[in-house]
Amino acid sequence: MAEPQTLTQSEWLPLAQAHRSRADGFTAAHRERARRGETHPVWDFLFSYYSLRPRQLRVFHPGYGTVLAGPAGREYQSRSGYVGVAAGFTVSQDYLRARGETLRFVAGLLKSTESRPPRFGCFGMHEWAMVYRAGEVRHAGVPLRLGAAGTDAVLESIPLRCSHVDAYRFFTPAAVARNEGTPTRATQAQWEQPGCLHANMDLYKWSYKLGPLVDSGLLMDCLDLAATARELDMRASPYDLRGHGFSPIAVEEPGGRAEYVRRQSEIAERGARLRAALLRRCENLLVEADDTAAAS
Repeated sequence: MAEPQTLTQSEWLPLAQAHRSRADGFTAAHRERARRGETHPVWDFLFSYYSLRPRQLRVFHPGYGTVLAGPAGREYQSRSGYVGVAAGFTVSQDYLRARGETLRFVAGLLKSTESRPPRFGCFGMHEWAMVYRAGEVRHAGVPLRLGAAGTDAVLESIPLRCSHVDAYRFFTPAAVARNEGTPTRATQAQWEQPGCLHANMDLYKWSYKLGPLVDSGLLMDCLDLAATARELDMRASPYDLRGHGFSPIAVEEPGGRAEYVRRQSEIAERGARLRAALLRRCENLLVEADDTAAAS
């Protein structure tokens, strides 16, 4: 087992404050809209589909194996996963072992995704497939940029190559039949690939699902990537979001598809680095879990 690192109160309190400032800066506009009872068709997704709330996001976690020393650490005594030790508070070995199944799933999915070459031929058609021949607008108050018939015609002109189960499951029945395959929850690890916009967005989900085992810096880096990917996702979607400040990427045209691939590639490069970092953490945590189980 690795020796825990102890951070003195003078060391970790500035880190915690810097994290809270970063998290609060990210969520400020969302919190203000929520206060006014307003919704946003692009950014609410990061707080609804992804379930971590702003108040949870702002909590600083140093990650497993780090002890927070000093009297200020008592704020962690009631937080899930933490335990008091002689030097302060830290994520417990019991919590680590209890998260073993989730760690193995996430590590397996990340490793499988990482092993494949990225694919950049989807052109964001998953959003178009969610409204294909639907007969109704999916997002009330946001019109289709090309109208229903124009949207359907675009999807019929571009092959549908979605590999992400959580995008595919929202396809209309007519669109399901057009996809090149059938990703399912059971086969998720066989389908996900590192060029997929949603696979890169989901690095944020896997980071927060592992809770305090993963440090807050990596969590925020994954959230920043998810926001970049969400913006591209919506700019390339069939929705007219110009009223919300988002200029469209016209993937129905060759120039728009080229721009989409360029931006998608940039996101995939960032995602590859974060995926590797999260996978290393998962693998190290699994080793620690095995070591603590053997020692107990």
